[in-house]
Amino acid sequence: MKLVTQLLHNRKAMIGLSILLLVILVAIFAPLLTEYSPVKRVGRPHQPPSWEHWLGTTRIGHDVFSRLVHGARVSLAVGFGAGLLITVIGTVLGIIAGYKGGVVDEVINFFTNMVLVVPNLPLLLVLAAFIGQASPLVIAIILGFTSWAWGVRVTRSETLSIRQRDFVKSAEMLGEPGWRIMAFEIFPNLISIVGINFIGSVIFAVITEATLEFLGLGDPNTVSWGIMLYNAQNASALSVGAWWDLLSPCIALAVLGLGLALINFAIDEIANPRLRTGGMLNRWTRMVRLGEGKL
Repeated sequence: MKLVTQLLHNRKAMIGLSILLLVILVAIFAPLLTEYSPVKRVGRPHQPPSWEHWLGTTRIGHDVFSRLVHGARVSLAVGFGAGLLITVIGTVLGIIAGYKGGVVDEVINFFTNMVLVVPNLPLLLVLAAFIGQASPLVIAIILGFTSWAWGVRVTRSETLSIRQRDFVKSAEMLGEPGWRIMAFEIFPNLISIVGINFIGSVIFAVITEATLEFLGLGDPNTVSWGIMLYNAQNASALSVGAWWDLLSPCIALAVLGLGLALINFAIDEIANPRLRTGGMLNRWTRMVRLGEGKL
């Protein structure tokens, strides 16, 4: 509750949450926002933006706005699904490694280091190419099971610090089982770290999904922002002057990334008070102005 209250009083968090909420509402109410089907031809090829087609049409004659709002559903689903999977795996393994120590910690660290050594994007490209035209669900699962290592490192580091605190020692002396200590004593103190890992993982998943689909490794029958970029590239949208076909998904990805990044920065500021520079900058500005007035 304290974290939620602090977020509600943080300007970056409120702006980021507003952007994220807007994107989510657009995805939920996509069928009500446009009368056109995202998969049917409804206009002339590469028709420029107009009152009839707000963001123009694609080379095939699909309405770009319709594909954009419907594509938000897939991109958000992959982002939040993969982000949740990455965060759960990273948090569970990190807490177990940090609290248990010994052989358990060494085994988890071995697999964590093994995953960290392998470059993430090339691995994703190889897996996606091996599978073929990967569906959004497959992409989310691949991202979830190949991108958890950094979360384990961060969570383990924080757990090692919390494990030495008095309330954990007291719980151990009272005979509390290990799983309960990890779940009810350690985990609540990691909420801010878990939040940062989750938001960062969502950003990574959304951008990576769009990258894989842009490279032609996604299902072309899916309506998503990455597939929109892939189709615009194949249609040479910029070469023929159909800038709206390419820029629409690019701007959508940038706006969603901005909203999530602002939320991430806000959580980071709350977790680490040394990053809160806003008040100090305001005070410094007032002091400078007062000094100039005296001169």
